[in-house]
Amino acid sequence: MTSPHDWLPVLTDLTERGEPCVLITVMEAKGSTPREAGVKMIATSSAQFGTIGGGNLEFEAIAAARELLAGAGKPTVKGYPLGPKLAQCCGGAVSVFLEPFLPVGKTLYLFGAGHVGKEVVKVLDGLPLKVKWVDERAGEFPAALPKNCEKIVTSAPVAELRAADDNSYIAVMTHSHDLDFDLVRAAYKGKFAYLGLIGSDTKRVRFEKRLAADGVTKEQLAQLHCPIGLGDTGKHPREIAISIAAELLTLGICRGAEQEQAA
Repeated sequence: MTSPHDWLPVLTDLTERGEPCVLITVMEAKGSTPREAGVKMIATSSAQFGTIGGGNLEFEAIAAARELLAGAGKPTVKGYPLGPKLAQCCGGAVSVFLEPFLPVGKTLYLFGAGHVGKEVVKVLDGLPLKVKWVDERAGEFPAALPKNCEKIVTSAPVAELRAADDNSYIAVMTHSHDLDFDLVRAAYKGKFAYLGLIGSDTKRVRFEKRLAADGVTKEQLAQLHCPIGLGDTGKHPREIAISIAAELLTLGICRGAEQEQAA
């Protein structure tokens, strides 16, 4: 970052990719200081972009920023007397504003890179959520993906659900009914905020019988959204994708923690 505004595209890129970061701004510079008020830099857990002057001042500011990221902290102001505290020859004093930018925390596990899966990814492009797009077939993925989407090519898609938690939304639409079942069964053994399965009412009945025989309760089966999406839609992949996205948005996949508490 060489100009006063170079930080903005970096911040935009990081937030679109869902990577937590802290914007560090020099609020006040008294006396002899490395940089003037208004200078900005950005720190992530493993990288930094730009500079507020280097030396111990920058080292301490980055360390404070990473403490905020580790603890999901709130914006804060830090004061640094350069001479007595940081042993910098400038001798002035600097105060910096540390502003964390944290991802919403919601993840969509999208299983299946077929026609509907492709359209779902397009519809969700640009929204504040992370999409983990999983399929065994590398050739099914498009060459370019949205910034909020991670392509996962694996011969063991069920294993991806081990990382699912209470903020995870799961949408199952693979090329195989058997794989669909294995994924839904695995989801019930873990945690999720939403579980959707593409298919008809008949498919739901068949899956419910098999899942019940596997120990899934009626209360748990009621959590399954199948047919996936909001109400009756057409058969075109784009129509189905819009319906799925509408259901996910209605259920709060893009709602932040503060909004949920207010609701």
